[in-house]
Amino acid sequence: MAKIEAKQVVVNEIREKVEKASSIVLVNARGLTVEQDTILRRDLREAGVEYKVYKNSMINFAIKDTEFEGLSEFLKGPTTVAFSYDDPTTAAGILSKHQKTIDALEFKAGVIEKTIYDAKGMLVVASIPSREVLISKLLGSFKSPMAGFARLIDAIAKDKEEKEQA
Repeated sequence: MAKIEAKQVVVNEIREKVEKASSIVLVNARGLTVEQDTILRRDLREAGVEYKVYKNSMINFAIKDTEFEGLSEFLKGPTTVAFSYDDPTTAAGILSKHQKTIDALEFKAGVIEKTIYDAKGMLVVASIPSREVLISKLLGSFKSPMAGFARLIDAIAKDKEEKEQA
């Protein structure tokens, strides 16, 4: 396989992942120890996030003429890419959690549902709870008033029973 053909395979791989992803996070992971990188990769893999190092030129070719072309300005220096396919905030959340203990890990940029964010924007996205947490909070807020209403109805029924027995 010629050199150009090999590179085209990588470009096509990146393009395919970009098209399927609900979010893409670019980070600079230079300086991580093997142990830190292993733990980070394990956590991302368990959450269904793909995490891979690509050459910036390959990423540039893959995103050229797509809605992700705006990421090109952030492709300087070493770049590691996290692709999240389910919950758009998963990759950013996990990377942010590890960033608190790993000084060498830093956000460069990202795309959440076709909107490009810089490093500061990605930190804000990372603070958003996961879809499951948001749904459970919503259901909890529904449950609380209903439970109070059920207790009120029960108290009225008991009060009525007591009055009828008296």
